[in-house]
Amino acid sequence: MKVWARIRKDNKTVAEHVIAITEKSAYEVENWAAPVGELCHELNLSRPIILKKHVRDLESFNHTVFKPGDFMEKVDFDRLEVELF
Repeated sequence: MKVWARIRKDNKTVAEHVIAITEKSAYEVENWAAPVGELCHELNLSRPIILKKHVRDLESFNHTVFKPGDFMEKVDFDRLEVELF
């Protein structure tokens, strides 16, 4: 499975990155901190706080959104979208 992250600001994609993970579905991933952390590292971001809502969205819709309030540090974008494919 691949995980795609994109940073959106003013409804425009300003950066994106894709990684491959060995799990075949979102339900197989035990800890989302590792793939999300790797994506954030590649995008030069701090890691967001991963809530149960984010995990449920990934499992149900293969998509979730992190807003600036989900980050401990100040960020200069509107949202970080993470999508599975």
